[in-house]
Order: sequence, then structure tokens, then C-alpha cells
Amino acid sequence: MGSLTSEERASGWRSLFDGATTAGWRGYKRSDVPDGWRVVDGALTRVGRGGDLITNDQFGNFDLSLEWKVQPGGNSGVFYRVTEEGEQTYFTGPEMQVLDDAGHADGKSRLTSAGANYGLHAAPAGVVRPAGEWNQARILANGAHVEHWLNGTKVVEYELWSPDWEKRVRESKFAAWPRYGRAQRGHIAIQDHGDTVAFRNIKIKVLP
Repeated sequence: MGSLTSEERASGWRSLFDGATTAGWRGYKRSDVPDGWRVVDGALTRVGRGGDLITNDQFGNFDLSLEWKVQPGGNSGVFYRVTEEGEQTYFTGPEMQVLDDAGHADGKSRLTSAGANYGLHAAPAGVVRPAGEWNQARILANGAHVEHWLNGTKVVEYELWSPDWEKRVRESKFAAWPRYGRAQRGHIAIQDHGDTVAFRNIKIKVLP
């Protein structure tokens, strides 16, 4: 599931997951991949306690595309521009929420539902697919401009460091972490939130 088409390669896409190994990833603040993450049926899967995974490489401006599938009631997330200065990935990296909206309490608020910029920017209802089905997600981060796409629909759009963003951060739990959302480049991270979640077809195009 890590293959790219020749057209994708020619236009600058690269795979972040080869579909067979955990090459290119490591545990947050670790040099190895924790046992809780395995490749199962061609997908990078959280099978037990392992903490968050991050890419070895760091990215500034990019277009990230991936598919995710979560267990009933499951919760996870995809983070970007994560640095290892914080205790957790979410101390620095904004998060695109990965969730079974129908089966998890976070689905009751659009601010914490699937596709949302967690806790800050709401995603519309009715876009996410049911637990156990694959969802197609995309994060575009170009300078301050960020877009979240879910199953072909743009669900979130915002400008980092804008007055609106600063106000939202001040009024959220992220106010406690001064490095939140400040880095202009960092790691892509996927979250161990205690539930089974799988990721595949993870690819990125670096933007100038």
C-alpha cells in the first residue's frame, strides 16, 4: 500500500509508509518503533500501548494524504509540525482529529469530531465514514495557511498565527503550552489514544 503512481512521483509526491515495514518512523522521543505499532494487512496499526509515532523526517510546507480506519468508539489523530520540545506531541503540533464520531463522546462536539482542528476549528457532521471503514484524509499546510480535507470534502480551513487563531488558542487548553502551533517545520505524528487505529497510503508532497 506504499506504492506511488509514476504521475505522483513525477509531480513530487513521496511515500511515508512502504506498506510492509515501519521504516521512516519512530516513537516520540525514542529512536525505535514501540511494539504497540505493527504493520497489519498493509497498514501501520496501533495494536497495543506504544505512544505516538513520528516521521524520522521533518516537514515545513506540504500536502499530506493518507487513509485511516478506527475501531468502534475509537480515537486517534494526525499531527503536523511536531517538535520534541514538549512532553507530548500535542504540546507543539496541531491535530486533525481521527474519530468514530457515532461511538465516541468527542463526536458530540464538532470542535473535537473527526476532521476538526482539535479543540479549535469545528468540522461539519456527516462527512466521516463509520468505524471500521477507511477514510481518506488530507492536510495542506502552506506557511500559515492550513486546510483539512476528509473524504474529498474540505472540512476545516484556518490561518496559523492570525488574530482569530491566537484568540482561539488563548481560550483553549492549548494556552497552557506556549510552543503549541508555533513551529514552522516539524514531524508528522500519528496518535496512540488507547484504541486500535490503522493508517495506509501515507504520502506527502513537499511545497516550496
